[in-house]
Amino acid sequence: MSAPSDPTQGTSASLSGVTDLEQHLREETVQAEGRVPEQHEAAGLYQETQWQLTRGRYRSGGQGYQLELRVDVDGTRPQNRVSADFFSISGSTVSYFGSFIVHFPTVAVTADQVVLEGLGIFTFTAGAPRVRVTVPRRTTAQPQADATVQFLTDSGRPGANYACAFVSPYFRSVILEQDSVTGSVPFVSYNTAALPQPPSSPARVLTVVKSYAEAGIELQMSGISDIITDAPGTDLRWDDAELHNAMVQHFSGHANAPQWKVWMLVASAHTGGYRGIMFDYNDASQRQGAAVFYDAIKGDTPQSQRAQLRTYVHEIGHAFNLLHSWQKNLAVPPQPLGPNGGFADLSWMNYVQNYRPVSGAGGEAAYWAAFPFQFTDSELVHLRHGNYRDVIMGANPFATGAAEISPELFEEPVEDQSGLALEVRAKETFAFGEPVVVELKLCTTDLRGRSTHGHLHPDTDFTHIAITQPSGRTVLYRPMMRHCSDDAATIRLDGNNPAIYRSAYIGHGADGHYFQQPGEYRIRAQYLAGDGSRIVSPVCVLRVRYPLAQADQEVAELMLGEEAGTLLSLLGSDSPCLTSGNNALREVIERYGDHPLAVYARMAQGINAEREFKDITADKELKIRRPDTKESIQQLTAVADASARGEGVDNITLNMVMRRLARAQARQGDLEQATGTIDKMVRTFESKQLRPPVLEQIRGQAERTKAALLAEAGKGPTQKNQKNQKKQ
Repeated sequence: MSAPSDPTQGTSASLSGVTDLEQHLREETVQAEGRVPEQHEAAGLYQETQWQLTRGRYRSGGQGYQLELRVDVDGTRPQNRVSADFFSISGSTVSYFGSFIVHFPTVAVTADQVVLEGLGIFTFTAGAPRVRVTVPRRTTAQPQADATVQFLTDSGRPGANYACAFVSPYFRSVILEQDSVTGSVPFVSYNTAALPQPPSSPARVLTVVKSYAEAGIELQMSGISDIITDAPGTDLRWDDAELHNAMVQHFSGHANAPQWKVWMLVASAHTGGYRGIMFDYNDASQRQGAAVFYDAIKGDTPQSQRAQLRTYVHEIGHAFNLLHSWQKNLAVPPQPLGPNGGFADLSWMNYVQNYRPVSGAGGEAAYWAAFPFQFTDSELVHLRHGNYRDVIMGANPFATGAAEISPELFEEPVEDQSGLALEVRAKETFAFGEPVVVELKLCTTDLRGRSTHGHLHPDTDFTHIAITQPSGRTVLYRPMMRHCSDDAATIRLDGNNPAIYRSAYIGHGADGHYFQQPGEYRIRAQYLAGDGSRIVSPVCVLRVRYPLAQADQEVAELMLGEEAGTLLSLLGSDSPCLTSGNNALREVIERYGDHPLAVYARMAQGINAEREFKDITADKELKIRRPDTKESIQQLTAVADASARGEGVDNITLNMVMRRLARAQARQGDLEQATGTIDKMVRTFESKQLRPPVLEQIRGQAERTKAALLAEAGKGPTQKNQKNQKKQ
């Protein structure tokens, strides 16, 4: 007998269904939290007896549908919600069907039971949308009571009825697997009394597990905690490609399916100097992997321990699909921003240096003085009651995907006194399949100058880019890797340094390729300044033209493959899961080497060859593929030569390519050729007649690069001496 198509109508479900693993949780309660709901106090029912809290997770059994119920009207920080997920049962398989939430149900308390009732908001069309939950009252000396869920139509006619066994005081339970690289010491705990904190925040010892427990989320350590041994002399800085490969190949719980599991890698350092990253943004099963970087947060001082706790909780928060505090309006569906555009949120998901209260001074000191070590109420609602696929790892993508967004989110402000201006630049036409790269320019419009932060690239979550496609659909560009750049990076824009520039590849991201059809595209960017101002660029219009010949179509098909796009985002990778993408790029080089788009395939292959690539063996040892300088020099020289003629990559990317080429030449032992490449880079940009301030920056960068190459070869000042000279 098949289950009815609407789980709110039909037969009842029994109490069975609590697994042996969870049976021990039935005895767990949250008695120690101590207080009772105000509405219960008003009923005068707690004067003599201590009652169990009306709070936690329940589950039905039986055939047809299983209901996982969450009741949240009691205990610590109740959000006054009832929510649940439906799972359809067919034979020995269980599949997700849909979810609902009741906001602010009515609560009726008698001597025998608590009854919650309200109109549910469902992910499907429900024939009986009213929800009534009945929980018998039990004293703290008794086991926690089970719950009954009755669905009713709008007219009050009874629908399906579910008997749900109590499972846990936690609303959700997640398995955390944590591995670490030798020398990278995992965080243990922080005593909040070690440094000043808000008077309203109780002193306590917090671990990552305890921090989530306070939010009503159970993190269970998997019992697998491997130490990855490294090879002597290894460059322990990890890049995005290596992190992506490590998770896919060596997270024992990784699967291309939704599951309550997440992997944390405690690594030494990131090539970008970041503190942490939730790096799993690509493919159909995202948000399963995060990393923290020990070198950026290490230390035994209370300040260091506090920062480590925040970084761990923050990155795992992204795995639960929590956005940064100032980004919630860009989620799908949009969520309301907190005070001051989200910058006033006292949350794990804000950046300490970005904290801007409604009144008074902001910044890091003000944040820590006011932060109670908790999520905001809206974040608790998401963690506890968000729809199943929006929260569970491996289901809906971060921010729920590239669904259409409202163009009004990027409209110019009515008034702008920020003293800053943003511009998006791109060439007017792109070949079909050509990687779309834009240049971002941030400048000051105030002759007195303005200070802000330098996080202009869209992978740092301070700059967002909207793309209106030929169909008229506007989507948000979501980078494949988002970096948590929670450092100030303050810059001063004035007459001596009027602008900063960044080059961004936006052709491919977390949602795949964004420019897959010929036609006109409209690009607009928004930059969140250091003071919270939102600077919007004018619209940049570009066209993707139709292929002109058969070879153009064949090259485009190779370049527009999903794995090829991932490799362009990562600037190459050795990961076995990207083998077909590497084969496609090599085919472009070998069969279509003279085609204009071959320069991009050469760049990804050449940059990947120039660097080491880390992999983790089955024995949890770090295996290093050494740089292939010959291959790198061959490919990057071709990129540099074509670009110098105006037939390759943009100026900012060319700058990066020539410095990487010089490093490959130096590693091959030819310092003269390497320094000659850097000198050639300066001459190339001088011939392009760039603005004097930009040329000065390039000349300074060239000198620093040559000094670094000499130092690496043991023929120049050490890095420490270079820093001392720079200070002098």
